[in-house]
Amino acid sequence: MENYRAGLVTCAKEDRISNLPEHLIDSILERVPLEEAVRTSILSKNWRNVDFGASLCGPQISLPQLKKLSMYSCTNVSNFNIKATRIWSLAVFTCPGVMLLQLLHSPCISRFAIRDFVQGERMNLEWVLRNLPVIEALYIDGSSLKFLSAENIPKWLPHPVNSLKHLRLRNFEVGDLDQLHGALCLLRNSPNLKSSVIQLYMEPQVDVGLASNHLDTPNCLDYTLKQLQTVEIISLEGSGPELLFIKLLLAHSPSLESLTNRPSRDSDVQKRFDIAKDVMQFPRASTNAKMFYLDLEP
Repeated sequence: MENYRAGLVTCAKEDRISNLPEHLIDSILERVPLEEAVRTSILSKNWRNVDFGASLCGPQISLPQLKKLSMYSCTNVSNFNIKATRIWSLAVFTCPGVMLLQLLHSPCISRFAIRDFVQGERMNLEWVLRNLPVIEALYIDGSSLKFLSAENIPKWLPHPVNSLKHLRLRNFEVGDLDQLHGALCLLRNSPNLKSSVIQLYMEPQVDVGLASNHLDTPNCLDYTLKQLQTVEIISLEGSGPELLFIKLLLAHSPSLESLTNRPSRDSDVQKRFDIAKDVMQFPRASTNAKMFYLDLEP
């Protein structure tokens, strides 16, 4: 998933624009109309901190060669109106008001990353996944997952996400019921999921009772993660919901090969020992699953 920092447009074999000093790139962008820059693929790496204004408002711009699109902290993106049916890698980070469904019209998107999604249109997790028919790697943060799961998403989606193989959750608050429902929906509807990296986050002084009760109920997941092989848990603090979530994964993953736990930097030696002791006692569906305990989060 780290490769989401890859280029925006890679139409040429040698990318000279992206290697220029940042102040020169800014100078170029100030002088070239944005619409023309998009058409000629001058923005060859990433769009960062761009104010689109009305530049891309109006008729749809066709970019048939665009394959990778990364947008970071862009503003006025509600006017962003492009048609790029060959995009296979899309990243949208902190772009308030982005009209996401306008970007998800490519049938080729196999890698999608979203962070700090702020409402640009009425949508939910089901609608997003419906527009990603060949998604293989999904990177989503807790706030975006919460927004997309706030409406009553169905337990079972109309169509399973058969293509999804790699899932990364960032700043996932397992004690937040909306985020928890969203994560369970992703797990339950991804029959071919092979790996998952989950970076946890616990909001201080938040009542996690509802999440704990839900995780502790029979049939909370009610699905066997037959293909899941590797799981990495980062920033583990050892709270009740976190441990119950790990217990759930171990109980429903018969092909699991490894579970790696990285405690939070705030945890002391005794806390890390208690976490390891609790996890080791959880029943495992896989007799081959190995447990790894790394000292600190990376």
